[in-house]
Amino acid sequence: MSSIVEIIHISTLVIMIIASFLAVVFKKLLPSIVALSVASLLLSLEFYLLHAPDVAIAEAAIGAGLTMAIFIFAIRGTR
Repeated sequence: MSSIVEIIHISTLVIMIIASFLAVVFKKLLPSIVALSVASLLLSLEFYLLHAPDVAIAEAAIGAGLTMAIFIFAIRGTR
């Protein structure tokens, strides 16, 4: 059973690293914001897997949701 959990941890971390790298590499701002939000959601999943549900909820709400909305409003304001 623990080997399945370790596989989930490792795959979540690898996908989070890939999403973070893509957030830096993308030339356009909107795909970068989406990639950063995916990385933040995966981080909240990792917090949940580490038995910290309160931190996971805060990261999902603030890190992924609110930050993405603020970035999108900032992009709209610069055009």
